[in-house]
Amino acid sequence: MALTLYHYPNCSTCKQAIKWLVANGHEFTAIDLVAKPPTRAVLEHIYKLADVPLKKLFNLAGASYRDGDFKTKLPGMTSAQAFAALAADGKLIKRPILLGDDIALVGFAADEWQRALA
Repeated sequence: MALTLYHYPNCSTCKQAIKWLVANGHEFTAIDLVAKPPTRAVLEHIYKLADVPLKKLFNLAGASYRDGDFKTKLPGMTSAQAFAALAADGKLIKRPILLGDDIALVGFAADEWQRALA
């Protein structure tokens, strides 16, 4: 299975995810989601595969989320507006995201990743 890891190089959780992937023998392509955010179409694909609430795709602890007042805005946004905002600012996106042929994992939890990639 081809795996793509959307990550932020300075993020400690992303570093843990990379270390875990390497230690478990998984080959992957790493993409810096701040330098090259996923497109709206890719984000919609991740959302469908991950089967999570749209809010889970947002980095709720990030400065972009706070500075953009997304805590107030997000509940009233359409999905199109939310995906457009995410695609425009990679720092808004929850990280890391692991995307495979038929899976998408948002955030890193070793046990969840182990089950999904078994």
